[in-house]
Amino acid sequence: MGDGGFSTARLGRMHDVMARHVDRGEAPGLITALSRRGETHVDVIGTKAFGGEDPMRRDTIFRIASMTKPVIAVAAMILVEECVLRLDDPVDRLLPELADRRVLRRIDGPLEDTVPAVRPITVRDLLTFRLGFGMLMGPQDAPMARAVQELGVGAGMPDPTAAPDPDEWMRRLGTLPLMHQPGEKWLYHTGSQVLGVLIARATGRPLEDFLRERVFEPLGMADTGFHVPPEKLGRLATSYLADPETGKPEPYDGVEDSRWAAPPAFPDGGGGLVSTVDDFLAFGRMMLDRGRYDGGGRILSRPSVELMTTDQLTPAQKAVSGLLPGAWDNLGWGFGVSVVTGRDGVAAVPGRFGWDGGLGTSWASDPAEQLVAVLLTQRAQFPQFSPVYLDFWTLAYQAIDD
Repeated sequence: MGDGGFSTARLGRMHDVMARHVDRGEAPGLITALSRRGETHVDVIGTKAFGGEDPMRRDTIFRIASMTKPVIAVAAMILVEECVLRLDDPVDRLLPELADRRVLRRIDGPLEDTVPAVRPITVRDLLTFRLGFGMLMGPQDAPMARAVQELGVGAGMPDPTAAPDPDEWMRRLGTLPLMHQPGEKWLYHTGSQVLGVLIARATGRPLEDFLRERVFEPLGMADTGFHVPPEKLGRLATSYLADPETGKPEPYDGVEDSRWAAPPAFPDGGGGLVSTVDDFLAFGRMMLDRGRYDGGGRILSRPSVELMTTDQLTPAQKAVSGLLPGAWDNLGWGFGVSVVTGRDGVAAVPGRFGWDGGLGTSWASDPAEQLVAVLLTQRAQFPQFSPVYLDFWTLAYQAIDD
């Protein structure tokens, strides 16, 4: 056992189980990482594509999908600390497209059947996904569901080529009523996309420029961004979705023809980033250390990170989320991260926070155990969590030996 309190034998068990998942074809390859008390273990298994010979490497680049959301929340909180944004200020000063909102009387009703919003949308609403608009889990033939898809402002698998520029995206979003009153219900995804536009307008800079200066460069996240430049494209892993009928993996995004090979028109704060295991370990360590990073600098204050990682939702606000059954039984939502609220499994330590990416990635930081854990694959895990994902979290915690 080293200084980090890991069992060598149990780390070996973790490798063996994850390698079996790869051998069974559940993913072509994967990377796991555990970091605790200055001790880090990174395990690289398999190849970057099914049928390929190019091995997975520690510097392989992954599409991290919704793991983008915590990064965007951190960027927003930087501006809150600088008083450029205020949590309870209306966003319509910078996002006039969201002024004077109307709200559907019924989620499955006609788009014209609305009432006025009882109050404006705030920065806090965006961070907590309570703006009244988001991933619609109801009937997909409802007028709102059809309109969202037709306008291209819905939540689906990440695709940097699909959305227009931020101003046009906001214009389209602004033509629709809200699904619920601001602050009333938790609805996934869209809040992070709107936050990305808000950050760009508040700073007068492209979103990625601000992220690079204030988050990526201080943390040494040299391979994180909204696209993969030509000189790094060979490091990108192929991404797969499950065939809806057979469950077998089918290619979603390749390498040379990748959707991430060029800068996107819309830098998607909800799911557009690519990253590497070491980049996201640096982000996870910063969050675990309450805003501080290696070298003595600070991204955020301790109070801000503690606010971000505190459950912000009431049971009523969680009630219509439409997540997997039982998802909220022992889980809450802070600012861009989920927060474990009850112990119902080996890895479910209250206070643990983090989030997942639908293309097969996961991260959490655990203050109680002083642990940062990252899983990177490119085998999509939606709508059900994959065995790779479920076993990773059990294995990460069973490796603790103190």
